[in-house]
Amino acid sequence: MMKLTEEQLDWLVERIPNHTLSPKGGRPPADKRQVIQGIFWMLDNGAKWKDLPRRFGSKSTVHRWFQTWTEAGVFEQIMRDAGQCVEERDGYKLYECFVDGTFAKAKGGGDGIGATKAGKGVKIMVLVDAMGLPVSIDTTSASPHESKLVQRLFDFMMTTETPERLIGDKAYDSDELDARMDAHGVEMIAPHRKNRKPEHKTQDGRPMRRYKRRWKVERTISWIQNFRRLCIRWEKSTKLFQGFLHLGCTLLLLKPVLG
Repeated sequence: MMKLTEEQLDWLVERIPNHTLSPKGGRPPADKRQVIQGIFWMLDNGAKWKDLPRRFGSKSTVHRWFQTWTEAGVFEQIMRDAGQCVEERDGYKLYECFVDGTFAKAKGGGDGIGATKAGKGVKIMVLVDAMGLPVSIDTTSASPHESKLVQRLFDFMMTTETPERLIGDKAYDSDELDARMDAHGVEMIAPHRKNRKPEHKTQDGRPMRRYKRRWKVERTISWIQNFRRLCIRWEKSTKLFQGFLHLGCTLLLLKPVLG
């Protein structure tokens, strides 16, 4: 299991807004530091909310603040802030990026899920730089083919620059995708599927050497799946599942910056 360090916790506390007190009074605000630790425990363990340990305070309080912050876009913003920290430190390595997706069953039902041969669920799409750091992340219905979901990643980039090359597996062998990436000024590199006719081949041996480093995106996906809450989608709301996903990727981005 991943541990939330004091440096990471301090960084998160600084960026999550404080509770606005009502002039009429009301209940005292929850301990923000304690609430964040409770949300991280849920992300890391993948347990039900009713199993949240008492040391993190009331489970209903922690859940309510998680919903409030997610709906307000707080976790998305702090992930972008973490991306900015990477930019300010060493910068993203965009000379080659890697793309892949992973399936998560949606056992809680809800919106934004799709049917596949493996059952109903969602797809987590990941785009990483040459070092394996997340450059873009997305979750959507599992029904569409992965090659159809790449554009959504480009709509959610955490850097203003675009990759020079995008490398994927055979699922990304698509003339339509090649054309879309070319419009972005990106070279798409993917091995050909078996059913592609020789006269329609678009890849040669030299660019395909980069494909050997595709393990970097697979490693990042394994890091994401270390957060057990992201292995199975229990949330009925896509927005709430995205909140956990954004927080998990924030911590991955902060690790090389804060340790």
